[in-house]
Parts: sequence; C-alpha cells; structure tokens
Amino acid sequence: MENTTPIRTILDNKGPALWSVTPESKVYDAIALMAEKNIGALPVLKDGILQGMLTERDYTRKVILKGRSSQATAAADIMQPAAITVGPQDSVQACLQLMTNHRLRHLPVLEDSKLVAILSIGDLVNWIIGTQDATIRHLENYLTGNHLT
Repeated sequence: MENTTPIRTILDNKGPALWSVTPESKVYDAIALMAEKNIGALPVLKDGILQGMLTERDYTRKVILKGRSSQATAAADIMQPAAITVGPQDSVQACLQLMTNHRLRHLPVLEDSKLVAILSIGDLVNWIIGTQDATIRHLENYLTGNHLT
C-alpha cells in the first residue's frame, strides 16, 4: 500500500520546534542539546543555510571511537554534508524510500531553500501506524454495520 500523503501533513501535526547548531559549535554542546531535547540529530546551519546534519551516530563513530575530545571538536569536523533533503510536498512513501536506500534516520525538509523541519523515521512510522489504525477501524465499522448509525 503506497502512502502518497505529503509530509506537509505530518509537519503540521509535528509542531514548529526546530533546534540547530553552527559549524563552529562544539560537539559536546550539540550532544548536550540532543540529550536535553530528546532528539537524535541536529541540523548544522551557517547564516540560516543548511550545511549538514550532526547525529548521535556521528558522535559515537567519529569522536568516541577515534578518541577525540567532544569539547574540542567542532560540529563541522564530524557532520554529514546535507546532500539529501526533501520538500513539504514530497510523499511519505518517497521519504521512506530515501531513508531506506540511504540508511538515514533523519531528513532535512527545505522550503524555498529554507530549513523548515527535520523529519525522523519515527515521525513516518508513527504516521503510517496511525493511518493503518484508522483504516482498520473504518473497515471494522463497515463490516459490522456500525457505519450506518
């Protein structure tokens, strides 16, 4: 079952909160912000322009395992360049396909070159579960005749 729902619908329900760091930010501060906000990735912005994404995975693989200091390492030194982005008009299905093909957990959402949100795999999974539950309830009501009351 293909889900052609535009991710704008998910973003409308997600809310406007968006946290970020700069390329010069220390990794320690970025990880502290992620812990405080209970998120797994942060966009790295310079003058409002997306430069890349910094994830917990980047931290563990590029700082901890390499014996680097998180208080001395800049976000730019370990971030992933922001090569893959989506727009609010892209479908849930297209975003899931991108995330699967590129092994991503987070997708920056750009509108007119401006970062408007970060879409997580959890956002998409929750949306799909919700729509499946609604479909099941609708079908159960139809089969039991409850739709007539």
